[in-house]
Amino acid sequence: MPPESFEEEGLERIPDLRLSQWLFQASLNRTTVKSSCVFSILDMTPFYKIICKQLHLLESQQVIGEMQKANHERLKALDENIKNAEESDGETEIREAMIAKAHYLSKIGSKTDALAQFRAILDKTVLPGCRLDITFHLIRMGFFYNDRDLITTNIEKANSLIEEGGDWDRRNRLKVYRGLHSLSIRDFDASAKHFLDAVATFTSYELMDYKSFIIYTVLTSMIALKRQDLRAKVIMGSEIQEVLHSLPAVREYLMSLFECRYADFFLYLAGVEQFMHSDRYLAAHARYYVREMRIRAYAQHLDSYSSLSLESMAATFGVTMSFLDAELSRFIANGRIACKIDKVTGIVETTRPDNVNSQYQAMIKHGDVLLNRIQKLSQVINI
Repeated sequence: MPPESFEEEGLERIPDLRLSQWLFQASLNRTTVKSSCVFSILDMTPFYKIICKQLHLLESQQVIGEMQKANHERLKALDENIKNAEESDGETEIREAMIAKAHYLSKIGSKTDALAQFRAILDKTVLPGCRLDITFHLIRMGFFYNDRDLITTNIEKANSLIEEGGDWDRRNRLKVYRGLHSLSIRDFDASAKHFLDAVATFTSYELMDYKSFIIYTVLTSMIALKRQDLRAKVIMGSEIQEVLHSLPAVREYLMSLFECRYADFFLYLAGVEQFMHSDRYLAAHARYYVREMRIRAYAQHLDSYSSLSLESMAATFGVTMSFLDAELSRFIANGRIACKIDKVTGIVETTRPDNVNSQYQAMIKHGDVLLNRIQKLSQVINI
């Protein structure tokens, strides 16, 4: 695990993504809303207005007036620094003064002005390292405002800049950024790959703390990896296990599935669902994730049997027979689980198609699609 001191050596938390997570949680539960005086201390006038709008709170004109005054004074000083640098210093000092202003605008939540300032800096900057740092900042702004276009555009730019000659630290940092983006769009396979690649080299504390990173890594790996890969990359991963000692619920969630303790797994999966609903990146995917993990658990259990009673399977998972019957029937109908249920005897029989048969079925399906397209094309030509 990276030493905690590394957190102080990373990029600044600008914008502070913890605030956007707080705002998301506050929107779920109004009673958690803190007093506006917290934000008056931060002097974040634009962000304060966003909070009031999203949470349907009345703006305090007194608080806004005090914050705007502080913002105006700070921006005036930053503009003066830029002017002085342009008159007496070189390009490096001018760029640093401009970046300081851009960071401040981003910090207080002034999205439009911050983006304009960063674009002005990029127009005058050719150094790949500096351009990459600004691109990372723009990606963080995308995460902060949930701006998908801003995220994807700048991840593509970061990839190009890295290929042109990014250093080791920035290459590893980009893996975490790409992993978080993949997580937020439900591409769990890509997310797990990027996160696992960055476990031993994680320094992206400006995005999240290391415990949160490990939680995301475990959650995505469990849905994305095969059993043998999960064991090799997660369960046997020393960096991950070191952190899981302080995250017993996450560790039990992982191990209960691997050790086939399915009743325990379902209990911990319920806790994972609650966590996902309160996480701004995962909330939209909670139902999908839980459903897929239940399918994975059922399939893993059925792999060990040619047939078993519905009663014993329900006892293994700690659920009622009626619940299991209804859920398995739905997954079977959707082609997600290869088994069938004998309603008379109450027996679940596995039906594992071999590779040749599955390839044949796939070929037939694609052939039907092709024939339909040819028929439609011939009708158009005849007309």
